[in-house]
Amino acid sequence: MSYPAIEAKSVCFSYGKNEILHGVDFAAQKGQLIAVLGPNGAGKSTLFRCLLGLYHSYQGSITIEGREVKNMQPREIAAKVAYIPQTHTPTFHYTVLEMVLMGTTHRVRGLQSPGAKEVAIAREALAQVGIADMENRSYGRLSGGEQQLVLIARALAQQTELLIMDEPTSSLDYGNQLRVMQRVRALARQGYTILLSSHNPQQALLFSDRILALHDGVICADGTPEKVITPELLETLYSIKARLAEAEEGRLIIPLLKEDD
Repeated sequence: MSYPAIEAKSVCFSYGKNEILHGVDFAAQKGQLIAVLGPNGAGKSTLFRCLLGLYHSYQGSITIEGREVKNMQPREIAAKVAYIPQTHTPTFHYTVLEMVLMGTTHRVRGLQSPGAKEVAIAREALAQVGIADMENRSYGRLSGGEQQLVLIARALAQQTELLIMDEPTSSLDYGNQLRVMQRVRALARQGYTILLSSHNPQQALLFSDRILALHDGVICADGTPEKVITPELLETLYSIKARLAEAEEGRLIIPLLKEDD
């Protein structure tokens, strides 16, 4: 029997009496790049923490390849799903290779150090994102875009097929945003399943295969970017008026700005 890479059914979550998620339902299939859109406070980060098994007090069901997350040990989850944060500032001066090797720790036991096999896995991950020549450089001295690619490589070194990314381009300049998203889309074309939260609907429109729009703790839209991104949705999510224009490279979101009084 074939299961979705990850599936949520009727997921609800509250911080005390403050309900953050209410009846969230979706299933992610292999090879999809899914953008999760929503304003601040919509529940995107909370949903990701539930999917990663960090929060167990949710109601409903979350399964990874058919297994309930609540019944999985952290090492088992790490073997199935990798997480890429927005940024990461290490305490020590690690090289790029040392940072990526951290993604292999679930493969080794106890206090063992990564061996030759893990080093080979890390180098292959660096090659996948196009930065193999940086392995001996200091992670802390890289540009923001380069650091984000290292974090993606670290996730690939876990050798999972499911990647969860929490606003991976939020702190990057425009050029690095595009370069990182091009790498992310290429990974989806290689068969990785990717859930990526974003505050940038234009980015989601250009790069994603599917969009989940989260508003007030519920999924208010789910489908292809062309069907989901509408002026009505943009006003619901972000309280702005906009129109969509067709261009040779795809559809563009044009905000309708009010002139100052």
